[in-house]
Amino acid sequence: MKWKSKVVVFFSVVIFALSMVACDNEGGAEKAGKKIDKALQTTKETIDNATK
Repeated sequence: MKWKSKVVVFFSVVIFALSMVACDNEGGAEKAGKKIDKALQTTKETIDNATK
């Protein structure tokens, strides 16, 4: 393998590893999305119970 290919592979692995670490941190959008999901689920359950 040529040295340029090794450098590309190395940086690709480093970028992938850093992106995986960043995925563990929950940001504001992630928290808001979870709240919206919970609200929609609660609403769906309420409608399902009302129509029984």
